[in-house]
Amino acid sequence: MEKKVVLAVVCAAAVAGAVTAAFVVKRKMRKDGKWARAIEIVKEMEEKCATPIGKLKQVADAMLVEMHAGLASEGGSKLKMLISYVDNLPTGDENGLFYALDLGGTNFRVLRVKLGGKDGRLVNQEFAEVPIPPNLMTGTSNALFDYIAAELAKFVAQEGEELQSPPGKMRELGFTFSFPVIQTSIASGTLVRLKELWCQVNDTVGTLAGGKYFHKDVIAAVILGTGTNAAYVECAQAIPKWHGALPESGEMVINMEWGNFRSSHLPLTDYDLALDVESLNPGEQIFEKIISGMYLGEIVRRVLLNMAEEAAFFGDILPSKLKIPFILRTPDMSAMHHDTSSDLEVVGSKLKDILEIYNTSLKTRKVVVELCNIVATRGARLAAAGILGILKKMGKDTVKEGDKQRTVIALDGGLYEHYSEYSKCMENTLNELLGEEVSKTIEIVHSNDGSGIGAALLAASHSRYR
Repeated sequence: MEKKVVLAVVCAAAVAGAVTAAFVVKRKMRKDGKWARAIEIVKEMEEKCATPIGKLKQVADAMLVEMHAGLASEGGSKLKMLISYVDNLPTGDENGLFYALDLGGTNFRVLRVKLGGKDGRLVNQEFAEVPIPPNLMTGTSNALFDYIAAELAKFVAQEGEELQSPPGKMRELGFTFSFPVIQTSIASGTLVRLKELWCQVNDTVGTLAGGKYFHKDVIAAVILGTGTNAAYVECAQAIPKWHGALPESGEMVINMEWGNFRSSHLPLTDYDLALDVESLNPGEQIFEKIISGMYLGEIVRRVLLNMAEEAAFFGDILPSKLKIPFILRTPDMSAMHHDTSSDLEVVGSKLKDILEIYNTSLKTRKVVVELCNIVATRGARLAAAGILGILKKMGKDTVKEGDKQRTVIALDGGLYEHYSEYSKCMENTLNELLGEEVSKTIEIVHSNDGSGIGAALLAASHSRYR
């Protein structure tokens, strides 16, 4: 009898052990299956974001076609190809004291620039960077521009040139500030003060002017920051929609507004299409939405959210913070992408501090870095394709016999300046597209604070014609 009992107990234990083992195996298989699905999502993203050289050249050619169409007629292209009416870029002879207000996406910078002519060049430069409070970015235009006007008045007053305080209220029409002694017209771009004269200058045009001041061979400028844009020097006779007398210089700076470029050759994913539909301007600024700093981090967040929902990438409980649009900013994405620590500590900290995702494994962190690389690489390579389109329009994509002049492109913007993996990829891709012989004739220079300085320079150079 005792032997039967012992035997029964042993059998029961064996069955229980088998059941437990089966459960563990099944759980592991389920976990492995979810991990495999997460990796599959990343691989799908990589394939859809692919930018082989052939595709990039198609994008550049499409950009060229749209440039011609935009120059031919108003509304003829997604590229506005705006005539800037800047037909004379700085020569280095400019002198005087000038103020510039450089408006960015999340902040603005007020500059005081003193120019000393050909001998003195840039004598002195001072600036104050002012963050725009979040409530003003989502509030009324009146409140925002009144705030900017007040900060501008403070800065100018430091030099002893007082503006009566408080500044007048902004008129809705034309975004005009009514100061007691100065009429100031303001819109997206940069403002410049020249005695009683105020000039409105697009930031990319300003960057072109600033770049030209320090590098005489600058022919184009590109902004890669929160947003993106490009400007270049066009032959006035090559602008069919220009109906006035041709400028004496024979040239005209064109503000492309290239963020609105769209082509069937752009490698768009479902995440990009969803982001566009849910944006404030659906169907617009498609190029900007896949290459600029405003959106790169958001694209990464959307992919991570899908991985969390479909594959429990961060565990069985979906991180609630991951559902918040734009919570993962591009500077945070950049920090994770640049993490060189052995355990990817920065990645772990960003996931914990921003998304409240704790105790991530090293292999999870490696996948996050890979995703950042996929999104940044696509953006950088497409930006290079856009630059190639400009070079093609200007005939600078080939080496002409006897032409020894270098071609210089001024780059500015926080994305280009601070996201080094992005900027290196963009420059390497441009060299790859141009080939060794042509790339030797092309130089990219960082035009730091170029838009503000350039705006002051344009006010100075154009004051001669007024």
